Amino acid sequence: MRTRTLWTTVGVAAAIVAVTAAVAVPLLGGATSSSSASVPAPTSSPSASAVPAVPHVGAAALAALPEAQYSAVVAGLMPFDRTVTAATVFHLRADAPLFGPARTAPVARFAASDFLRQPTTVVGLRREGDWELVLTPARQQLPSTSHGAGAAAQTSAWVPVASLRAAATPTSRVVISTKDQTVSIVDGSGAVTHRFDAGVGTADTPTPTGVTGYLEQRYVDPAQGTGDHPIQLTSLHSSAADEPYGGHDGGLIGLHWNATTSGAVSHGCVRLDAEAVAAVNALPLGTLVTVE
Repeated sequence: MRTRTLWTTVGVAAAIVAVTAAVAVPLLGGATSSSSASVPAPTSSPSASAVPAVPHVGAAALAALPEAQYSAVVAGLMPFDRTVTAATVFHLRADAPLFGPARTAPVARFAASDFLRQPTTVVGLRREGDWELVLTPARQQLPSTSHGAGAAAQTSAWVPVASLRAAATPTSRVVISTKDQTVSIVDGSGAVTHRFDAGVGTADTPTPTGVTGYLEQRYVDPAQGTGDHPIQLTSLHSSAADEPYGGHDGGLIGLHWNATTSGAVSHGCVRLDAEAVAAVNALPLGTLVTVE
């Protein structure tokens, strides 16, 4: 997947993303060519004394932190290398600090608005006292620095519960099978309601597997060969290459329209036909996306 960063405005021709204000937007380019389980609960609920207190983070210190957005690399984030079937969706009351496993000092910040100046979608996995474990749209490491081991496709962090406000939680999820080259929409009971053919990554630039991310954002960009079908950005990133298709999008994995919807043909993104894109586009942001 390739993206570029362009500044776009309302009414600009189809070569740019249609958004309501001038914002930096990642643009996806077309490519050339584990079973799911809920997050395991702790064996016993941690006592109040076992859960760290939330440190105070002043406004200046918060503003100085790197933003955990789609193209960022933040070493203090935690790799998330598992699949889940349930989560809770939130928005942010204001910019919020993100913490690593020790929860003693912040490593990054979540901006209350995303790159399209819409409320940032936050996906929570587990509550511990005054903390929520959440998925983030940033990387923890680049594949080029992993010494051949591959980088985590998804990251997580702890955020203070006080920073969150509840949003509508999706009842369905998306499951991508790289083996079967399909994309399925699965309802809350586990039943498959839709299944579509899909093109997936090549052997050199594979779609990462054994991991769950979420639908982060969506936008239209005819300049990328996707017509008027919205590109569905996930929080997942390539594990094999820093920028599989060039640009500086952080190696994001997207689901998007392409005339070719079968085979190992992409740089990691998932190619879909118009009907499939419309079905995914109807799902709310925050919908879990699992790749098997």
